[in-house]
Amino acid sequence: MARAAVDACHELLLLLAGRLPDDVAWRLRDWLADDTDGGRAAVAATLPRALLRNRVGITDHERSLLLTTIGDDGAVRRTVGAILPVGAPERPAFEFRAAPDRWDAAQLAVLAVARGTSGVREVLRSVRSGPFGERTVHVVLGGDRPWALTGTLQRLLRAHGERTPCVEVLPVDLDPPPYHKAAIVGSAPVWSATAVPAAAASS
Repeated sequence: MARAAVDACHELLLLLAGRLPDDVAWRLRDWLADDTDGGRAAVAATLPRALLRNRVGITDHERSLLLTTIGDDGAVRRTVGAILPVGAPERPAFEFRAAPDRWDAAQLAVLAVARGTSGVREVLRSVRSGPFGERTVHVVLGGDRPWALTGTLQRLLRAHGERTPCVEVLPVDLDPPPYHKAAIVGSAPVWSATAVPAAAASS
């Protein structure tokens, strides 16, 4: 998968956050972060079917991103043609609140990776409640290879017992979609490139 297709797929998965089930979203992102052809081929083949199976409609812009993601595979492109078009995506009824100020091993590991990743500006954390149950959501602003950072943080959180990690890494040039704007507004800061929280500094 070419870099343009990887970028398109990462943006599309951000736009689909909260619309696809969390267990589907994290798996697709894990495959995208896999630098082998096999992982990314799995994304291209699975994502259109996941949209159909979960009855998720897509906008014209999202359809363009999806077509860039899947490339020239004629069979997959026919599947894309069956996906419901929508003028504007439906916004699930999620609520976000600041996560407890707790520095456990998982959170310290997230912080260490974020601080060591080029281009990361800020890390925020919230608790989301809504249709898919209660989840902790990490939002990372910046990062030179956002899809790779997403995969790294997901695997790290799973290693610490979080079965369905929700990690949203936003490129600096992308206007946050409504889901992410709500997550940012409802979040608590974990770390920023210009100010380190006292809890982290003392850890």
